[in-house]
Amino acid sequence: MTTTTPVDFGRRPDEYRHWRLSLDGEVAWLELDVDEQGGLVPGYELKLNSYDLGVDIELYDATQRLRFEHPEVRVVVVTSAKDKVFCAGANIRMLAASEHHWKVNFCKFTNETRNGMEDATAHSGQTYVAAVNGTCAGGGYEIALACEKILLIDDNSSTVALPEVPLLGVLPGTGGLTRVVDKRRVRRDLADVFATRSDGVKGKTAVDWRLVDELVPRQGFRETVLQRAREIARESDRTGEGGIELTPLEHRHVDVTVEKDQATITIKGPENDPGDLHEEGAGGWFLAMTRELDDAILRLRTNEVEAGTWILRTQGDPAKVVAHEQAVLSGKDWLANEITHYFKRTLKRLDVTSRSLIALIEPGSCFAGALLEVALAADRQYILDGPPIDNEHSEQRASIRLTDANFGAFPMGNGLTRLQARFYGDDDHLAWLAREKDRDLSAAETVELGLVTDAPDDLDWEDEIRIALEGRASLSPDALTGMEANHRFVGPETIETKIFGRLAAWQNWIFTRPNASGPEGALRRYGTGQKAVFDRKRV
Repeated sequence: MTTTTPVDFGRRPDEYRHWRLSLDGEVAWLELDVDEQGGLVPGYELKLNSYDLGVDIELYDATQRLRFEHPEVRVVVVTSAKDKVFCAGANIRMLAASEHHWKVNFCKFTNETRNGMEDATAHSGQTYVAAVNGTCAGGGYEIALACEKILLIDDNSSTVALPEVPLLGVLPGTGGLTRVVDKRRVRRDLADVFATRSDGVKGKTAVDWRLVDELVPRQGFRETVLQRAREIARESDRTGEGGIELTPLEHRHVDVTVEKDQATITIKGPENDPGDLHEEGAGGWFLAMTRELDDAILRLRTNEVEAGTWILRTQGDPAKVVAHEQAVLSGKDWLANEITHYFKRTLKRLDVTSRSLIALIEPGSCFAGALLEVALAADRQYILDGPPIDNEHSEQRASIRLTDANFGAFPMGNGLTRLQARFYGDDDHLAWLAREKDRDLSAAETVELGLVTDAPDDLDWEDEIRIALEGRASLSPDALTGMEANHRFVGPETIETKIFGRLAAWQNWIFTRPNASGPEGALRRYGTGQKAVFDRKRV
């Protein structure tokens, strides 16, 4: 199931169909109240507070607005506005009818949104608390798992459950298995029992197994949740006032063009010197560019699935890019912090995008500091060693510039900088690079320093790039996806890399298996009254 209408990721709270966002001083309430008839694609009803991509786009919008528009909010309570049901997870009818790429993109986006909730707790002092006031299953429990605390209503019937394996023949695809054992430290044998029973776990057992943190009586449930939220808020170091409005995107700084199997993303550098971050608000270059880049990645991933190669370009003055970067990274207040972590999350979204990423560094480009991270996220980098292709008499030359931003401000999901991932285990080389900061590096120097793949001159540039792109397009997209993901994420494994790598890889495989997605598979037969027919051979 897909839509022929391009998916729009822009939302505003007054347009939400599925979430209610309300503020109570330092506590915000996010209440899930899914409109059953409000599916993004026709063909299914969103019963029992189940969700699809449209529901999650609203959740993502709400989490972003809470960070930028409400610096006074220290705790976000996620709960349900419906009686006796918290959330039934991803809509099964939607999953059963969706094409493979749609399911994968959906899971990737939902994972990124839940990671963003945890990022808010870790880096913004904005702690998420799940107030589970009814049945909580599958992706519903995975929303709760993304919160720092889980409070479960004690009414002798409400449960938490991960029923995907016994009921659907698939995995909890939004980090459930990983977060149960890694984050909540549920003992592995108990996690095994939990993930293979369809009826879930309730009451004292859920607390004893660490699946939830506290039981709260039905009577006075909301009052007790608010009391716990205020207790957590007192421990937060989040300070700030005067949030900035995330106004509708104007698409001034990031251009996207698509031609057949190839997309080009061009980031335009700032035209002016940086001003006051608060006075500029959403119009400031760094934040506006980040929002546009984030939106471009999401739209391309969802709407242009056959554009397998993305060319990354920049245009502008490197000095101005560095000036804006320093204004953000040297800022000491909440807004500078939010912009920094938003750009970090956007780069991470690029890192996990299953497309071939090729950075072209040409005269007039501005791959400096923070924008150099975009090039370093790419699978290959080519720099033109010569004048602009359309002006052989020009003295302009391509260059790149390393700054402090490349040495820790925007880590990848594995906790490494992109330079550490590129030169994994080579501390001497990283020290050499650190000594080359804050100056323009010529094409020859970028080759010597190992910062680019190749540096064709102006006579060979067009042919070399054409051959590289044509060669890429001739290879299996599936093989490229696997190869690129392996190469991008070297070194240590974290909860993030496990969710996006190990868990996602298994789920992608399971999604194509007859036991799950075949005509007699568990996903297809769920709710029909017919039992799934499994091929019992273990592979």
